[in-house]
Amino acid sequence: MSERQLAAFADKHARQIPFDTSPRHLAGPGDARHVTHGLAAAGWSAVSDPLSAEIVLRSPDLRHRLQFDPQSATSAWWRLRAELTDKEPGWYAEFGELVPAEVLAGFTDALVAPPPQQPDPWQAVTSAGWYRDSGGTAYSPDSMCHIELRPLSEFSDRPSWHVETREPGHGEFRGPRIWHAYLDERTPAHLVGSFLTALVDRSPLQRGMYDRTGHYSAVQEPSPLRPQQVVDAHTARIESLRARARSTRRQLTRPAPTLAKTHTAQPAARR
Repeated sequence: MSERQLAAFADKHARQIPFDTSPRHLAGPGDARHVTHGLAAAGWSAVSDPLSAEIVLRSPDLRHRLQFDPQSATSAWWRLRAELTDKEPGWYAEFGELVPAEVLAGFTDALVAPPPQQPDPWQAVTSAGWYRDSGGTAYSPDSMCHIELRPLSEFSDRPSWHVETREPGHGEFRGPRIWHAYLDERTPAHLVGSFLTALVDRSPLQRGMYDRTGHYSAVQEPSPLRPQQVVDAHTARIESLRARARSTRRQLTRPAPTLAKTHTAQPAARR
């Protein structure tokens, strides 16, 4: 993560008039660097062709791999994989084109700097006023976004997480999908919780005047934040992630304390 890369982010956003955009699930993709800068600050490295539109980042331990492919033939532009280890299972998550980068960054930030507590993933959803039906599916106040735990099969008790934002439908028929997120049954609970917490947060996201939103019904109002404040908030978050990642690495590489051997003093032998 270089000063030149941060300067390029600042140059773009310092020239934009920010608009508070809500709800978050309709705010549009925003700037992908909210995700990639955070991972780079934590030591992830680019392993993709620098002249390609595709970005592939690898974690320092080579276990995690993030792929961003804006030319994907599928609806998933973001893919994140964790390899199986001796102690932890592998897992997979994917996110659609119009997932807000700040919401996805809630997921990736928790990956490089886990939160101190491991809350129930549903806690933030219900606290934000989303309706949860008897079947376990939660709906946003505008009913356009829903969160569902879906079993792999009738023989499995390990459900995966499915999040979708859709156009308003008619009766039982849902409208066309705007974006989706899929987190498989082995995705760590603290990552799920961080993603959902960022998604249902009532605070608006900042978008430029001509930035793409997820839907025309997204509400945009002039933000009280100045452009430089948006840049400063991004820079402060990156520095915080860098410091937390370094602290985590030091703790992992610190040698385990050894118990000092104690010797019982023996009386001197008499001649």
